[in-house]
Amino acid sequence: MAERGSGAGLRRGLGNRHIQFIALGGAIGTGLFYGSSESIGQAGPAVVVCYLVGGAVIFLIMRALGEMSVHRPRPGSFSAYAYEYWSPRAGFVAGWNYWFDYTVVSMAELSVVGEYVQFWAPQVPAWVSSAVFLVVVTAVNLVTVKAYGEVEFWLALVKIVAIGGMIVGGLLLICTGIGGPPIGVANLWAHGGFAPHGLRGVLLGLVVVMFSFGGVELIGVTAGEAGDPARTIPRAINGVVGRILIFYVGTIAVMVTLHPWDRLGSAGSPLVTIFSGLGIAGAAHILNVVVLTAAVSAFNSFLYANGRMLYSLAQQGNAPDALASTNRHGSPWLGVLVSAACTGTTVLLDYLFPGRAFVYIMAVATISVVITWVLILVTHLKFRARLAADGQRSDFPMPGHPVTTWIALAFLAGVVALMALSPSYRIALVVGPIWVALLLVAHELRRRAGSGRPPRIDG
Repeated sequence: MAERGSGAGLRRGLGNRHIQFIALGGAIGTGLFYGSSESIGQAGPAVVVCYLVGGAVIFLIMRALGEMSVHRPRPGSFSAYAYEYWSPRAGFVAGWNYWFDYTVVSMAELSVVGEYVQFWAPQVPAWVSSAVFLVVVTAVNLVTVKAYGEVEFWLALVKIVAIGGMIVGGLLLICTGIGGPPIGVANLWAHGGFAPHGLRGVLLGLVVVMFSFGGVELIGVTAGEAGDPARTIPRAINGVVGRILIFYVGTIAVMVTLHPWDRLGSAGSPLVTIFSGLGIAGAAHILNVVVLTAAVSAFNSFLYANGRMLYSLAQQGNAPDALASTNRHGSPWLGVLVSAACTGTTVLLDYLFPGRAFVYIMAVATISVVITWVLILVTHLKFRARLAADGQRSDFPMPGHPVTTWIALAFLAGVVALMALSPSYRIALVVGPIWVALLLVAHELRRRAGSGRPPRIDG
């Protein structure tokens, strides 16, 4: 289908390695390197269990999205599916919530970039560094999708290799000591027990952990530009979930084994704290490069997704037509620039509330990503009902459907309930319903205004 506006439309230029690393780039970022401080503080060493449980639920959500993506690869992913299988209202809410979600998460990634830079240059205000990276990443997102995929591939590869090296190095310290006495595994229970705050602490830690997994659904967004979605999407989904679990569980397990959980602190990256305390020459500087790269990589992935989501919403008639324009490289340039400008408000937040912006942003991002996952699961239920009514079969069916879909929905409802117990997250329970209500009102206003034209969705 020809695109609206200028340019040549989105192009299928992403291979399997690009798609996997874009999703890894989005998922392995601030939630692991920076936000893990809070989850460790809540659950202690039992945070490893939180990541295992959360990862299992994320796998179910990804399989639900993957089934729809293989059946009908679309720009905008689940927004287009919600529009088609549920209702125009659901497509509107899903698309704009996702855009809001990853604008907010992009702000979280960008807000900590300045703090990582301050590790070397404490005299440089955090907002200045954030502004510089905002401009650079926006420029990357205006090139061809294949070039963007290559950039994100190498950014994600840096942190993945570094995480693997950190896990191996940590295991050597635990088992052999590398020239000194082995550290052993006593830190897992020697400071108040494996779950020092009991079941309540584990459950509260689970809330933060779920935010950490936000970003894996980027695989669905890439389906519209995947070279061979029927082959690449299943491989990417099955592969990326396992790798994320290895990197998350492995990294967190090494962190809480090497260092007493109650001394990791709540400021800065726990990884840098650990290796600085161990006195390994240059390790803290190397790790700070890694966490900085991770945040930039995640921000890069989210800006990519937001530009494509605005493109899809415009094609549905749920956003201004101009947002469906692409440049000569096939990038939805206006959607990218609008998303970048909104993300840039974090620079102002860092200036006005230095050191506190991340906490508030993460709380709002968590409720927003939960809304996204709920919409994916409910849309999947309706998608499967449509397939059954039409006598069609799925090429990549979700295992255990519909029981597993309902289990995932019940789990997400529990996460929302748990947010009420955490002072840091209660604000999200106020912002979330207000945001959904605003979206419903906005859709009703758009419906009444009526553009008089049918949607045009790429296929």
